[in-house]
Amino acid sequence: MRKTLFILISAMAALMAVSCAPKEQYANRAEKILAEINDPNSEYVVVISHRGDWRNYPENSIPAIESIIRMGADMMELDVKMTKDSVLVLMHDKTIDRMTNGKGLVSDITYDSLMTFNMKRAHNVATDSIKVPTLREALLCCKDRILVNVDHAYPYYKEIVELANELGVTGQVLMKGKSNIDKVNEDMAKHENNLLYMPIIDINKPKGKALFAEYQERGVVPMAYEVCWQYPGEELDNCIATILETGSKAWVNTLWPSLCGGVGNDDDAALDAADPADVYGQYLDKGFTMIQTDRPELLINYLRSVGRHD
Repeated sequence: MRKTLFILISAMAALMAVSCAPKEQYANRAEKILAEINDPNSEYVVVISHRGDWRNYPENSIPAIESIIRMGADMMELDVKMTKDSVLVLMHDKTIDRMTNGKGLVSDITYDSLMTFNMKRAHNVATDSIKVPTLREALLCCKDRILVNVDHAYPYYKEIVELANELGVTGQVLMKGKSNIDKVNEDMAKHENNLLYMPIIDINKPKGKALFAEYQERGVVPMAYEVCWQYPGEELDNCIATILETGSKAWVNTLWPSLCGGVGNDDDAALDAADPADVYGQYLDKGFTMIQTDRPELLINYLRSVGRHD
């Protein structure tokens, strides 16, 4: 059990001390955000921007990252794929069809060929200059400024860890998953340094309930849990209460209703509401202090208005 605890938490060990440091001692903003996450008593709400500012720039692009940093977001959620010649690039889909003016599988295209295409904005118009960024470029853009959640990326864990170590950003990069504890331990034991790791718990589904029970039974305390649910109730409430009691943080996705309890609970509902508090306030009341959103500016402005984001 000691080995289990060590491997899961080793990626954070050097960062835990940061949570005890006075704010003026933080070397950069990324350290400050990590300290808030690692402090069970902090009421600061961490804002995770899903694919960056994709309403104004191509999703997963460098301008989309820069925009959310200017807004004050705390974490960039990005998606990773590998080209034919083993370059990690930012792309959600397996193909480049939707997000560029080219076509084909990312895995069938060399990096040089990919650079001949331009990215598309959300309204599907090809830009004249923005190219698909590499993961290296994205991590350098985010370094010391904002945390990074790499999604669609577990198959490339080895390559991402090596890149993060080279760039000195290992403690800023988070990966999530639904694997059991032994599988995560096995994968992380292969590396001297590891990315931050967070389990995803779909608490209304058998596999999600079983994974959450495994963490509780084995006494493993991750930095946070991503909690998904289809309907509210005692099962959800007990899950969140247990997470908070054990000192972890709770992460909610307000991207679309299927992740957070149904219609009327997502970002678009918050936008349409007379007061965003009608939607976002319910998550603060439940104890969530990490929110992944497609409306980062709306959420940040609301959180600042109630003193939960500086």
